Order: sequence, then structure tokens, then C-alpha cells
Amino acid sequence: MKTKIIVLISVFFISSSSLSQNACKAYYPFEEGVKFEITNYNKKGKKDGVVNYEVTSIDDNVATIKTIISDAKGKEITTTSYQIICDGNSISIDFKSLMNPDMFKQYKDMEMDITGTNVELPNDLHVGQSLKDANMNMAINMGGMKMNISVDMLNRKVDKKESITTPAGTYDCFALSYDSEMKMGMKMNFKIKEWISEGVGVVKSESYNKNGKLMGYSELTSFKK
Repeated sequence: MKTKIIVLISVFFISSSSLSQNACKAYYPFEEGVKFEITNYNKKGKKDGVVNYEVTSIDDNVATIKTIISDAKGKEITTTSYQIICDGNSISIDFKSLMNPDMFKQYKDMEMDITGTNVELPNDLHVGQSLKDANMNMAINMGGMKMNISVDMLNRKVDKKESITTPAGTYDCFALSYDSEMKMGMKMNFKIKEWISEGVGVVKSESYNKNGKLMGYSELTSFKK
């Protein structure tokens, strides 16, 4: 089975009445009602699908993010949500955000048990910095038969700063990279590059196979406050 891994780590900023805004505000939006869209493309630049995000609430130091996943023709596949927690020095993104939209297509009608380790991102990013690993594990009930899938983010680091232009605009970004390891009966390894911008979040992401060939990419196509 052909599996595409375009890991969309769409991260958002959190605030609360008990934490100062400056303590948490870094590279992701911190405002209820913020909406943005990330579009996925295959290696040839053909649209694969669209994910729309909205910060639906900010409660104390927790933000709830609603996502609507649609196919390339705009047909809605599923709606889900996850949370982000701010501790004043970093944000912790729910491991459910690692869920590949293609997996929602394949398993949306099946019972899933999802566990894992959240994605942590400091508010004081700098070039050369190493970041903590993260992972997600899924146990899928396929009509009496269970299938296990795991996704690991390894060797995360901050590579450089550069400007990135997408249909949503031009942004000054930190360029991050990490290894993605997926186990689903067999083990598959990928290299992920992504760019994040202050107050915006993920602007672009690229996925490469173990031979260094581009498999697909995603980019910010709309951002509204």
C-alpha cells in the first residue's frame, strides 16, 4: 500500500489570563478566532487536499484547535480537534496533530485509540538548537483485527533563518528539520523540512524519502485574524 507522509504539524499560540501574553507569544497565533488553511501537494505540485484550522477557544493556558480536512476537490472528509498547552517558556502540541490527513481518509470510519508524546517547541528558538523528539501511536480496530501504526519525530533541530513566500504571503521563518519514522507492519523513514514564522506558525513543509527525493509538500494558503 502506497503511503504518503506529509507530516502537517500545524501549531498555534496559546494565551491565558494567568500567563502574560509575552510569556507565550512566539511563533504561533495567539488569538481566538484565528483561521488559516494549509494545502497539500504531491511531488509534481498537484493538489492532494486541504486542511482548515481555527482557534476555537483559549481557556486558561490551553488552546483548542478545530481542523476540517477536505480532499483535492473540496469534499469534506472529517472534522477533528486537538489542544496546545503553554507553560510560559514553550508550547506543547497534542500528539494528535501528527495525524496524517491521508490516514483520516483511510480509517475515518474505524475505531482508533491514539496515544503518544506531545511535540514541544520553545519560545526562544535559535539556529543550531536541538529539540525534543515526539511520537504518536495508533491502534486501529479493523472489524475484529487490530492494526498498529506509530509515527516518530527524531533528531529535531533548527537549521537556519530564511524568508519563505506562499500564496498567503511572504514570511521570515526558522527552518526546522527532523527524521520521521513510520511503522505500519514495515518501517519507513522520511526526512521532513518545515518553516515556521512568528505569530503565524507553519508556513511550509516538505517530505523527502530515504533517498532524498521530494515526495510532497504543504504550504500556507490563507491566514486570517
